[in-house]
Amino acid sequence: MATADKPKGLLGVGKLPPELLSTILAHAAVDDPRVILGPGIGLDCAVVDLGDRLAVYKSDPITFASDQIGYYLVHVNANDIATTGAQPLWLLVTLLLPHQGTTAELPNAVMTQIYDACHDLGIAVIGGHTEITTALDRPIAVGTLVGEVARDKLITPRGARAGNRILLTKGVPIEATTLLAREFPARLRGALTSTEITAAQNYLFEPGIGITRDARIALEAGCVTAMHDPTEGGIVTALWELAQASDNTLRVDPGAIPVPALARRVCAALGIDPFHALASGALLLTAPPSDAAAICQALAREGIACADIGVVADGPSIVERRTSAGYEVWRPPAADDITKAFTES
Repeated sequence: MATADKPKGLLGVGKLPPELLSTILAHAAVDDPRVILGPGIGLDCAVVDLGDRLAVYKSDPITFASDQIGYYLVHVNANDIATTGAQPLWLLVTLLLPHQGTTAELPNAVMTQIYDACHDLGIAVIGGHTEITTALDRPIAVGTLVGEVARDKLITPRGARAGNRILLTKGVPIEATTLLAREFPARLRGALTSTEITAAQNYLFEPGIGITRDARIALEAGCVTAMHDPTEGGIVTALWELAQASDNTLRVDPGAIPVPALARRVCAALGIDPFHALASGALLLTAPPSDAAAICQALAREGIACADIGVVADGPSIVERRTSAGYEVWRPPAADDITKAFTES
């Protein structure tokens, strides 16, 4: 059943609507004074004061992908840890496998992917849970990643300030491009060549869905006031999350947001808006104008493209896009556009 045909009142595939999530989180019990950063819209990590260091916690599942889910799991969790300025260190994995069709090769393959990705990032797998369960048609992997950061080095999405420039690395939607090419290659064959489909599949590694390196280079190059990892709902949803977390208006030029030609073609072939689709691989950050150019140049020297896409402004927590007639509100999608490919009848 397609998302558009779901019975009235039922929620669609993807994240909870932000209004519902805000209501739920408003009742969260956070009574421990050591919790510096708890749950909230646009706040992807929790931060706890451990004395001389701060511990940073992140939990995220892999639900859409079935190929290379171990690699996805490590990087999507490490990305959010990196946006706080922290070093990702310790990972717990929950792996749920479908009752039908699971052999010993599947958990072995997924955990090998996890171990390899963790080795590359200096992360230790310290525990978790594995289980074969009913009512699944694909593996589900959930990671909880812990990192640490010096007290004076913590970055949060609340730090964006009016006048800051909004920067974006690499382009969008890297994750959606590789995921669509890996999950639905047959549906792309009429629009792309086999070579192009293979190149799109390899977006997982090049330009890659990881941003830990992007974040490190940016932090070393200048003053970064906020960072955010665009994931489900794409760059537009990420901008809204950053606007809500920082309590500012974000004014963005859509024409300045890089969309690689191959990514645009993959999205067009499946009727997906590249601004509304899974965007891991791009780092969204804000910086004072005096630092923005230096950050972009430092990233470019390391082979990472970085674009200036807009400005943080005083005002309500909204996102505005530039048009020929001025600025208008740019609303986030109700669900990630990639769900169209998974819910197509």
